[in-house]
Amino acid sequence: MYSIIESKKSFEVASNDLEAAVKNNGFGVLHIHDLGETLRSKGIDYGEECRVFEVCNPQQAAKVLAIDVRLNMALPCRISVYTEQGAVKIGYIKPAEMLSALSSDPALAAIASEVESSMIDIMNGAK
Repeated sequence: MYSIIESKKSFEVASNDLEAAVKNNGFGVLHIHDLGETLRSKGIDYGEECRVFEVCNPQQAAKVLAIDVRLNMALPCRISVYTEQGAVKIGYIKPAEMLSALSSDPALAAIASEVESSMIDIMNGAK
């Protein structure tokens, strides 16, 4: 269900490289949630780093919505850069597995497979 790789880069460099890789693969970054900073700003002692990148390929999103508009709740895709016990990791929930849990439409499976291929390229470009 998850695809996670470890990066040898620092958290900041991996975050910057992920943003560039997203754009280089035809996706856009809609928003970046800095969960680590948000938790700390609320007084929570969170010692790790975690940024969640909301990313979207508008053509793929339009195809999904044309098949089942309710799937808007599963969009956009999210890729995270985070630390876990000192290791920098990059990961996402596999679109094919997530969408198959929400719909059995074969057209969605094909779209999810295409998106997942792009997500792999994005992660490899950032690691």
